[in-house]
Amino acid sequence: MQIPRLGAKAQHYERLITQWHHDRNLIDGSTDKDQLCKLVQEVGELSDHVCKGQNIEDDIGDIIVVLINIATRNETDLELCLDKAWNDIKDRKGKMVDGVFVKEQDYQSEEKWSDSND
Repeated sequence: MQIPRLGAKAQHYERLITQWHHDRNLIDGSTDKDQLCKLVQEVGELSDHVCKGQNIEDDIGDIIVVLINIATRNETDLELCLDKAWNDIKDRKGKMVDGVFVKEQDYQSEEKWSDSND
């Protein structure tokens, strides 16, 4: 199956955001570690707004902006990263545990570990 490319609008925003990062020296003048700290900050804001039932669109956008920075710094882009993620998960099996999807291999490993300690 041919996977379609990101929409033209998403690609346009990625280019604009990448240029915004370059214009502000956030690529050459920063580090992955710095940007990871910024990502954690933005995820914290998302968490706060989710817990308060507030709108999260800006938070998700801010997270994507930081992810674009990290991707650019590592000579990749969102499309390649999403393609890799999709290929990793598309055939994944698992189950829901307390509202979270747990990969089959993870809970099978846990069951084997528990059985060996009984």
